[in-house]
Amino acid sequence: MSFTRLLFLTAFLIQLGSCAPPPENEGESNTTPAPDRAAAAADGSMALTPAAVGSETVFDYEDILWGFQFLPDGRIIATDKGGKVLLITNDGTAAELSGVPPVKNVGQGGLLDVLPHPDFAANRTVFFTYSEPAPDDADRSGTAVASARLSPDDTALENWTVLYRISPKTTKNHHYGSRMVFHDGHLFFTVGDRGERERNPQDLSRDGGKVYRIAPDGSIPADNPFADRDGAKTATWSYGHRNLQGLAIHPETGALWEHEHGPRGGDEINLIEPGKNYGWPEITYGINYDGSQITEAVAREGMEQPLHYWVPSIAPSGMAFVTGERYPGWSGDLIVGSLKFMYLRHVALDGQDVTGEQILLKNLGRARDVRSGPDGWIYASIEGVGIVRVTVK
Repeated sequence: MSFTRLLFLTAFLIQLGSCAPPPENEGESNTTPAPDRAAAAADGSMALTPAAVGSETVFDYEDILWGFQFLPDGRIIATDKGGKVLLITNDGTAAELSGVPPVKNVGQGGLLDVLPHPDFAANRTVFFTYSEPAPDDADRSGTAVASARLSPDDTALENWTVLYRISPKTTKNHHYGSRMVFHDGHLFFTVGDRGERERNPQDLSRDGGKVYRIAPDGSIPADNPFADRDGAKTATWSYGHRNLQGLAIHPETGALWEHEHGPRGGDEINLIEPGKNYGWPEITYGINYDGSQITEAVAREGMEQPLHYWVPSIAPSGMAFVTGERYPGWSGDLIVGSLKFMYLRHVALDGQDVTGEQILLKNLGRARDVRSGPDGWIYASIEGVGIVRVTVK
């Protein structure tokens, strides 16, 4: 028996006790720390324990805040999956901004991520990702990236401009992605495979299952890895991805980190590098929701291995690096949200190596987005709750 086949069978056996196949809306299966991770968490390597972590709600909201970000003055701009953009003041009150086009709020689609321009104070520009309905067929949609300007009186989004739209649009209503970061003057964003794993992720001529890099005006940088390849989607930065819902820049190295949903097992944290192939669906540590096999391979030449993976899945959404000293011993670590199991997950790091994991705030609610605030605290948007600050008791 080959080594890769043995690894796959091991992963498969681990999953036999997991939950039944999930509903379409991101119901992934259960997770427990691997034995070495549990030992690392128990041996004192993490200075702050889960028992010392609490939360306080800073904005009450009953619906789904898919994404949120802090503006330079401390206010929060947030997206409601249903199609609203909210401007939240420091006292926890909010106003809805006008100027948002229709979105297809169905399944995993809707108004998704939000990202202020790094020079927002001067240009008042904000970027958005969303599921854009086809103009001639309401049943079809695709992920789009747009920019808009916040009006001088803070009541509207003006000059909404689509910078990139995924094509072709499809009737499938899952795996839109989509997270954004700004780095080195460029906008990076993610788009899931749109439920067409056999067609999109490995085909550079097709959108979907990729990390993209564009200029703030939507143009394609000349140094993109596939900018000169005939027939390629030249905005592509990396490919071979499934459904990417976490994206963050390492605060010290500047490296691009990403996480994505696997199927039943095989959620991944990846270090994203230009032109690299991350394997989906040719390699995976997961299986189909019905328990059947996707592929025998967990590794293949020319395809990247994840920095870390979860078997069974945790359904990750949102990701932020801890900075500062608010959380003793955690600086440089990751906080990841879990949709299925309604907690935050502390992922301890030594460089690029995961040295331990802890579950924080169990049963808090479906954690949709995670951000590091300007005050050094971690904040998370929780479905049906609003935005919470992660505190130390």
